[in-house]
Amino acid sequence: MNEPPVMISTKDLAYLSDMFEWNFTASKIAYDFKGKITNPEIKNLVERIHDMHVGICNKIIQILGGTTNE
Repeated sequence: MNEPPVMISTKDLAYLSDMFEWNFTASKIAYDFKGKITNPEIKNLVERIHDMHVGICNKIIQILGGTTNE
């Protein structure tokens, strides 16, 4: 299934909400660490991790019919 269904069940909404919270929290943690790292290789990796989690959050928002802040 490439497209989300037109109607999302309560259970699906609860799971999407949990997924959003997990990824949002992970992106905030990565963002905080990014500012404290001096090693360029590790900093680059943490930036990629942050971007990945932000991308997942944006995808969940799109599924729910909202707009993203890219």
